[in-house]
Amino acid sequence: MVWTVAPEPYDSSVAAALWRAYCTEVSDRWYLLHEGRRTDPEELEREIAATSGADLAPPKGRLLVARYAGEPAGSAGIRLRAGATAELTRVFLYTGMRGRGGAALLVRAAEDAARASGATRMVLDTRGDLVEARALYARLGYAETEPHNADPYAEHWFAKELG
Repeated sequence: MVWTVAPEPYDSSVAAALWRAYCTEVSDRWYLLHEGRRTDPEELEREIAATSGADLAPPKGRLLVARYAGEPAGSAGIRLRAGATAELTRVFLYTGMRGRGGAALLVRAAEDAARASGATRMVLDTRGDLVEARALYARLGYAETEPHNADPYAEHWFAKELG
């Protein structure tokens, strides 16, 4: 099967489905770890609605969608920050699509999009319980750094020179 990665409007139905799946997974993982329960459905709906994704629209951002055999499989976004820095966000693959190389492909495509937008450095944050994400970023050359934001859920910050 063949992977493809292409820009996607942040407000498309494909983007909305991926955002819902991403929010559900990371929220449920947090609540199961810390409170032994899944996310309250009303809270999940508020979180999904509160983040439109407009910050991933050009020219200051980009949302990329990976497709496997033509079907939406995952996403990654970038936001341009001050100077020549971009922030990687929303890296996600549907559970059934994992282990096929799509995550690395998405991150590399996001790096290419950041470079094309003038960025020479990529930063990101993640949580401690997202061990797969931390392993992916380390494997792709990201190094842990000091915090670059005050996100209350961020526990690990990474950076990579895009050169």
